[in-house]
Amino acid sequence: MTKPKNPRGTPFEEVAFPVFEMPHVGKAQYNYTTGWALGRFLAGLKEGKILGTVCRKCGRVFIPPRMYCSYCFREVDDWVEASGEGTVHTIVASYIEATRARAKEPKIVGVIKLDVPGYNFDDHFFPGVLHYICGAADEDVKNMKLFGARVRARWRPPEQRTGSITDIECFEVVRP
Repeated sequence: MTKPKNPRGTPFEEVAFPVFEMPHVGKAQYNYTTGWALGRFLAGLKEGKILGTVCRKCGRVFIPPRMYCSYCFREVDDWVEASGEGTVHTIVASYIEATRARAKEPKIVGVIKLDVPGYNFDDHFFPGVLHYICGAADEDVKNMKLFGARVRARWRPPEQRTGSITDIECFEVVRP
């Protein structure tokens, strides 16, 4: 057996890449089905509810919901509703817009550990969502003031909701 010359691969300079020209590229539109779990979650958001599923075997709650428990490998048992309040578990100041352009002002984004009545969660597994934190500044992130802060969902008015995660405008810091 012979040893390869370069175990890291072939440098790009040594490889000729074909170039394809596309004389016309049409506008493609796609439809994607949400499935019953995500569909019900989005319908719940439109109604001002944060829904999840629960596996009674291991006690895990999934938000957004799943059809099957990824730990027990069985179908989930039931639906639960989060309170719309929670605790900031992680947080970051993002200076990048959705268009990948540099943001003038940072958007504060965090993972919110949601409260689900009747359930207690440890820090290793909890139902949570990644969302904007409003009423927070870059300095709050730099000084680590928001870790563990209590927050509450700020909903769009019912007539403006579309069944999207953006039906929750952001999570507001609950000041004592």
